[in-house]
Amino acid sequence: MHRYRIRIALSLSAVCFVACLSAFGASGDETQTKGMIISRTGETLIISRTGETLIVSGSKGHVTVVLTEDTRTKDDRGLFGLATEVMADTVLIPGLKVRVDGVADSQGRLVAKTITVDGDDLETAEMIQSGVHPTAEQVAANLRTLEAHRGQLAGHDVQLASHKENIESNKENIAANQQNIATNRQQIEQNIKDVEEHSNRFTALAEYDVKGDATVKFGVASSRISEKDQERLKELAQTAKGLTGYIIEVTGYADSTGSAAINTKLSERRARAVITFLMQQGGVPVRHIVAPGAMGEYGATAPNETKAGRAENRRVEIKILVNKGIAGI
Repeated sequence: MHRYRIRIALSLSAVCFVACLSAFGASGDETQTKGMIISRTGETLIISRTGETLIVSGSKGHVTVVLTEDTRTKDDRGLFGLATEVMADTVLIPGLKVRVDGVADSQGRLVAKTITVDGDDLETAEMIQSGVHPTAEQVAANLRTLEAHRGQLAGHDVQLASHKENIESNKENIAANQQNIATNRQQIEQNIKDVEEHSNRFTALAEYDVKGDATVKFGVASSRISEKDQERLKELAQTAKGLTGYIIEVTGYADSTGSAAINTKLSERRARAVITFLMQQGGVPVRHIVAPGAMGEYGATAPNETKAGRAENRRVEIKILVNKGIAGI
């Protein structure tokens, strides 16, 4: 009987051990996470979770996502997301909200199979990365506006107290004021949420040091890279590949000649030409390149009223970025 009890106890222990392993997940298990990219270092992303994560978890609600050659980035468009647009890994920039599907590895990271982005949120993240979204000063201005709203709310509370003294004769007015106060409270809460989100996104972009940069100039309506700029891009690629966890940011611009739509397309072609050269001639993996967006005629560095100014604005800016956490190693 004693041996029989020991055998039962050992069997129960084994079942509990297997159950624990299943609860925490094992390497190779399918998993998914949702959140915002707060950092990108080489071929890894740090995601701040906003939704439930299965199996894989990180400290302080963060998940480390690993990109591979097989990682597929897409945007589900159309009714019910039935239409899918395949995108390059270059769109995976800090500040972008994503859903990642993949498998857990032995280090507790999420090796991405599919990364799904939202086209509308991508436009917001691109503007943030390219410097035309609210800067830190604008965030501070939003906070001041928020404080003003809070003051208005306090005023409404005083007004409500005054109405309550005459409640018998002013019931309808009080009800209307209470509705207005509730509406204002909802708007203030939304403002708080927006300010916090923009602040978090702006903070994410301040986590990088610039380790090298270049500006490539283009002719009128052209996306051809000159021989001189080709050599500069090769040097920049060699500098980048000597750094740990680097990413290369590529942003295209145009002058104001022509329509805004045409200029946006032209700046996109120029950025793509630089990205292609860095990949083919510089040996830079596409997983190390981010393209915040085609800025078109926006973001001019010189007046478009002069020929010389327009020549300055027909450009692509390239920066080598390294996360400050790694740069300090």
